[in-house]
Amino acid sequence: MSGDVTPPSADIWNGAAPATGAVPLPAPGGHVPAEGIRPIDGFVPPLEAWQQEPNLRWSMQHMADFLPVHEISSRGRTLALPSVPADLSHIDVPHPWEPRSAPFEDVMAATFTDGWIVARDGAVMGEQYAGTMSRHVLHLLMSVSKSLTTAVAGTLMGAGALDAGAQVTAYVPALVGSGYDGARVRDLLDMRTGVRFSEAYLDENAEVRLLEEAIGWAPRRHPGTPGTLRGFLASLGADGPHGGRFDYKSCETDALAFVLEGATGIHAADLMSERLWGPMGAEFGANVGVDAVGAGMFDGGVSASLRDLLRFGTLFLRDGAAMDGRQVLPSSWIAETVAGAPDSRAAFANAAEPTLMPGGMYRNGFWFPSPGSDVFLALGIHGQMVYINRSANVVAAKLSSWPTPQDGERLLWTVQAFDAVARTIG
Repeated sequence: MSGDVTPPSADIWNGAAPATGAVPLPAPGGHVPAEGIRPIDGFVPPLEAWQQEPNLRWSMQHMADFLPVHEISSRGRTLALPSVPADLSHIDVPHPWEPRSAPFEDVMAATFTDGWIVARDGAVMGEQYAGTMSRHVLHLLMSVSKSLTTAVAGTLMGAGALDAGAQVTAYVPALVGSGYDGARVRDLLDMRTGVRFSEAYLDENAEVRLLEEAIGWAPRRHPGTPGTLRGFLASLGADGPHGGRFDYKSCETDALAFVLEGATGIHAADLMSERLWGPMGAEFGANVGVDAVGAGMFDGGVSASLRDLLRFGTLFLRDGAAMDGRQVLPSSWIAETVAGAPDSRAAFANAAEPTLMPGGMYRNGFWFPSPGSDVFLALGIHGQMVYINRSANVVAAKLSSWPTPQDGERLLWTVQAFDAVARTIG
């Protein structure tokens, strides 16, 4: 992505609010304090405030302690990560558009990092945690959850159990008569349905916030909002054609999870355990937030450890194979993810909201920032990221607690940081 970033007129990304000034850097070698972390004893964040400061950092690391979740089991098959330590802290990282730079460690500190990890060829070269975060803590992944879910879909497609060209309603009859009529599974994977859905995180009336009311992640301020995730999806209409421009909408991955369940008869969390988490050799179990009837919120509700995110990303360096050679993701699915569809970049260029990724694309739940690059990303609000650089054989992951959902500068400087590390060690 280095050299391919267009300076935004304001720090926005997919509808984010403008950031207030440049990202501050701590003193050399310093660290941004983990403000807002609270002890678990006797503390439950208010439902209306768990995603805000000063509660956010604590909440992101304790989802199962105050909201209902469904376990995603590791199935006891842990594949060790080899270690080849290297000092990455002083690698120089250029700012994405300003004529300045900073050491890698300072960029990580200035971007509200809870934990970061970098590996080359599957061997860990650097790893660090801040505050109460540690290697065994499960951290909310936000929309990185989408990439895990699309990967599970990829395993079913590879097994012939899911048809990307089929109608969504063929797998989820409850959505007949909704905005999903006529949409294909492929449209969900690539965020190209015409369903009416606003992703404006700072608008309490936007559908992305109504969805949280439906699943119990926020107080019910809108009495007409359905009380289940499936009911909420069925209430959505359409305002455009399916298969057209890229339009990032969290509801698409929730609909996809119901498609997975319709195709198999298995809860999507158990599918993730059976087809991804166990086979890739996860070190820890994970979990996903659920609604009142147990449906999983797969657009942003998965919590997992940093090291297991690295294991996931490493699958994409090995054409879908785990560290021990076991095939987890179909190599054909990875190849078509990286290649994209003939019109993926045109659909992305016509996106409804700014992307800060000129010439990029979105395919199968992953972001491809620029043409001609081997770098692609799984991204989540508040600073969650899996960075995959196939030409350098480098994978990195970062879990964060940005105070605001979106921040274009922090996002792009993090990518620049991992690009700089990949150039140095790859």
